[in-house]
Amino acid sequence: MQAALAQQPEGPDELAGDKAARIVEAMRASVAARGIAGSTFDHVAREAGVSRGLLHYYFGTKERLLLEVVRREAEVREQRLEDAMADARSAEELLRALVRSFEEILGEGPTGPVMFFEMLTLAQRHEEVAAELAALGRRTREAFAAALRTKSEAGVLQLRDEPTEVAAFLFALADGIVIRRLSEPSLDIAPLMKHGVAAARALLS
Repeated sequence: MQAALAQQPEGPDELAGDKAARIVEAMRASVAARGIAGSTFDHVAREAGVSRGLLHYYFGTKERLLLEVVRREAEVREQRLEDAMADARSAEELLRALVRSFEEILGEGPTGPVMFFEMLTLAQRHEEVAAELAALGRRTREAFAAALRTKSEAGVLQLRDEPTEVAAFLFALADGIVIRRLSEPSLDIAPLMKHGVAAARALLS
């Protein structure tokens, strides 16, 4: 599969912005609704309003398109974290900003999380997908860790561990709450959020 990916054009960057966005969003929504197996190029092309041939030309394989979806998702998450942390002048302000950002993600419904967990399942069978997914995860976590380090050096935070460890723990905490929400939609997650914030506070101040 890696050779096939390498032979393709750079992909969505060469598409008109509107078409690229429609294709990626159509695949994102389709995976959440139908799973990876049910998300065919025919269906995605129809939903995006483009030809099936255009998807094949620019993406080549479903895996390549799926990775682009995850890449875009990671970019959005990184930007949200950056924006949420930018104006924080204390650990409490930062905590409130992170909680708001997380609640926004939860408020979008299951599309993003389901798509991501579908990709994790696919990664167990595709080495290249696994490597790319791991690289994207590291990039997002390292960007968050760098932002925490900057805030710590500015005196906004007093980290109780290395920024990389704190970032990894907070991401794992958020992932766990998302899984609870997906597996038990009727569960009241307010107590989980309360204890999650308490755990984060212990690491940030």
